[in-house]
Amino acid sequence: MGKSKSRKFKRPQFSPNSKHGNNAGEEEIEKDEEEGEGFSPADDLLEKLQSPSPDIREFACASISRLVQQTQVIPSFLQRDVVRCLGPMLLDKSFAVRETAAGALRNLSACGGLEVCDDMVKQDVMTPLVALLKECSAGFHSNSVPSSKSKDEQKNYTEDVANEAINLLWNVCESSSRAVSVFSKEGLLDVVMSCLERHSENVELAVSAAYCLQTVTEDNPELLCRLTPSSLQVLESVMMSSQSTMEHLLLRTLAAGCVWNLKSALPSSSQAETLSAVMRILSNSLEVDAGQAILELKEQESRRREEGKEREVQPCSDRPGEETGSREGDGMEEGDEETGKPNTSPDNDISDLLPPKNEEVKQATALLSAQQTSLEIIVNMCCSDDPSDDEWEELSSSDESDMCAESSLSECSGVQVLSPLCLSAEIHAALISLLLPEKVLKKTEFPSSAALDTCMKCPAWKSLVKKMHQVQCRALFCLHNMLSVMEGEALGGVVALQAIAEHLSQLVFSQPEIPKEDEFLEAVTSAVRSLLQIMASRNIPQCMSPQQLIGLCEAAAQCSHTSVRVNAIAILGITGSTLAKQHHTADKLQMIGSFLLQVATKDPSLVGTGEALDALFDVFADGVEAERAARHIKLLPALRTLQPVFKAKMRKEGREKYSPDQLCVLDNVKVNLRRFISYLETLEKKPNP
Repeated sequence: MGKSKSRKFKRPQFSPNSKHGNNAGEEEIEKDEEEGEGFSPADDLLEKLQSPSPDIREFACASISRLVQQTQVIPSFLQRDVVRCLGPMLLDKSFAVRETAAGALRNLSACGGLEVCDDMVKQDVMTPLVALLKECSAGFHSNSVPSSKSKDEQKNYTEDVANEAINLLWNVCESSSRAVSVFSKEGLLDVVMSCLERHSENVELAVSAAYCLQTVTEDNPELLCRLTPSSLQVLESVMMSSQSTMEHLLLRTLAAGCVWNLKSALPSSSQAETLSAVMRILSNSLEVDAGQAILELKEQESRRREEGKEREVQPCSDRPGEETGSREGDGMEEGDEETGKPNTSPDNDISDLLPPKNEEVKQATALLSAQQTSLEIIVNMCCSDDPSDDEWEELSSSDESDMCAESSLSECSGVQVLSPLCLSAEIHAALISLLLPEKVLKKTEFPSSAALDTCMKCPAWKSLVKKMHQVQCRALFCLHNMLSVMEGEALGGVVALQAIAEHLSQLVFSQPEIPKEDEFLEAVTSAVRSLLQIMASRNIPQCMSPQQLIGLCEAAAQCSHTSVRVNAIAILGITGSTLAKQHHTADKLQMIGSFLLQVATKDPSLVGTGEALDALFDVFADGVEAERAARHIKLLPALRTLQPVFKAKMRKEGREKYSPDQLCVLDNVKVNLRRFISYLETLEKKPNP
């Protein structure tokens, strides 16, 4: 039967830098193209990029930035070579144009996906981006300031431009190995480190740089060779920072993730101490009660708004930048740089592009991001380095086949249960001493209902609901990996494992109906599968009944994700194998067998079919109760009917849809199916038990 693999997380892509879309622009472009017109708003905006007026160029960049957030519009811009048109704008004489151009390219990369990012790199977006980043880095330490700007204003412009550029760099590096290679060869590590060094003055820029660095340091030996002691010192200073805001908590967490990625480059004399510091940061992040923090931040926002109302009787400034005291968004409020006049034209007003300036939502988002990142780092700590970890959850069959010997099968499937030796002694000890299993288990609970209700009532806070659920799912994946790599005694022994089973049972079965969100189902079935596996191996009773588990598996069977269905099948396989060794369990085995047969017959994927057959082999391999149940559900004739269908499907789809390793495992299932049918035929000749 398939054994659960530990999960590994890659860094996610950015979201766009603004959530203010404009469907009117999208509809206008689509309408023009449907009617076959030769000119569209995309043409008009790209033409405006060549305007001699920096104000018009900035407006064009900002408009493109808004429109490309509508994915349906992206092809229209790509057909018009938008990347090559925006690239030179990154080095425009106007800082505001540079910032909005970088923002437009950032949104294009975020909303366009992997193919668009790769295409952007092919169209040489990296050349102007590298030049811009190096210029920004030099500008951090430059004393030369244009006469029209004060020194403080110049610094803010440079940092704002750098923030957008770093965000764009992060996104393309997340999606393109070619961009990562350029990053390493062009020495952009020094640029990112210079942004990190500004964490005391500009935490937003430092957070963006830390996200980018965490991406490029993952599985990047080329970058490790270029790492200097000064770079490690910058990360160490960030990790030791003492600011108490949630953004600084996120920054320290990201820095800890970077250090984990770079652990092989740490000096041996300080490696243990540094990794211990990493674990403490993760622990501190997970200690915070996010639900309570969100309620406190919402109350803080309410008090701030009440205080603001008292000041509304005072005259307001004509300049939006003066109201907030800082420059946000696209910078159009600065007016025409050449005339010095405010830009008040209604046609050029892009105030709707400005992100909501809500400090409390920003802090709540940073807290949830810190906790999600912490959980992802722990997930990766408790994960093998096998490159197949990100691939299909492969099968492992009960017997050795003629085509794949047992040793080669383990290599093909990559599903060996990881031993505690996969964790270093220091990490294993830190997980236990810092009570991280308990903290992770706490995060697997459903988010605070009070916090959810509060966020749902406020549009500006509603985005936090999804992030709260993401933290819960990451915690469930983290629990799954911990169960895979840590001994039961290290987790607290029999009593603790039974408590985890009780907790997961409440999580899944206390609701009026089982939650059907794909991410939650994958996370919770992974955790349940790992737990049942370890409990079955130690003959520890657990509280989830077969009927409850079948209910969970029925919900999982409707999921489009193969990994969720595979988890469900494995859960029933483990349960059935345990029941087959007990007395008076034939009725329960019949339920499980009927479900597995249905999956083997109807699952759209050979993966699901193969896992279901594999589970049937285990459940009905031996025992009087299993024999009774097999006769009752007519297992033998059902498998005889299924056998030629399975073989034909393998011939038809095998080489087209599955890798050689996967085919090796499926071949093994095919051989074992023939053997199992022969075994059932032998039992058929015996008198009924």
